[in-house]
Amino acid sequence: MSYKTGLALAAIAVGLGGCATRPPSPVSLAEDSLNSQTGRLGVAMTALPKVDTEFPGAACLLCLAAAATANSSLTAHANTLPYEDLPKLKNEVADLIRSKKKANVTVIPEDLKVGELADYGTVGPNIARKDFSPLKQKYKIDKLLVIDITALGFTRTYSAYIPTSDPKALLRGAGYIVNLNNNTYEWYMPVIITKSADKNWDEPTKFPGLTNAYFQALELGKDRFFEPLGK
Repeated sequence: MSYKTGLALAAIAVGLGGCATRPPSPVSLAEDSLNSQTGRLGVAMTALPKVDTEFPGAACLLCLAAAATANSSLTAHANTLPYEDLPKLKNEVADLIRSKKKANVTVIPEDLKVGELADYGTVGPNIARKDFSPLKQKYKIDKLLVIDITALGFTRTYSAYIPTSDPKALLRGAGYIVNLNNNTYEWYMPVIITKSADKNWDEPTKFPGLTNAYFQALELGKDRFFEPLGK
């Protein structure tokens, strides 16, 4: 996270923190939710985020700027790290569901832009805030499985100016299934993977320990998405 980026994000947090929308509560995947009798399933991913750093707890503008400056070498390294096979995750998920559930699965080739969808008119338990229903006709599907990875890289907790942890590798996101007939979640699973370096983390400029932890976090994250879908 650069100094300027840190200032911008802090300003947004101060301005918008009070009106942020809470994520849905987890929804377990029912055994009969995915099979050959439950209609056509689309599998999509949102655009992968930049591999970066974050510093939760450095809440004020100057605190976040100080944290960004102190960890600038790690941020520069994070920005060079690849996604590895993560872009293939939706295809791997689709193959898994075809194999295990015998479902009719279509992979959506483009990135899903959830933020551009209109808000849904009805509010209630397990009802998606965004209106996914137009995607039923667009992709000729009855349900949509979304892999939404929102953060990749490293996280280090702070209390104002003071770090309270060593940096850890991070993968954060969620997997969910929306029934396009009624815009309700049939599955919602938050995914948060953090992984510490096995040995010393503070080895700039390549940070081998944290780099290894990052690639482990990618694999652990993929496995977390696979687990409930392969049962």
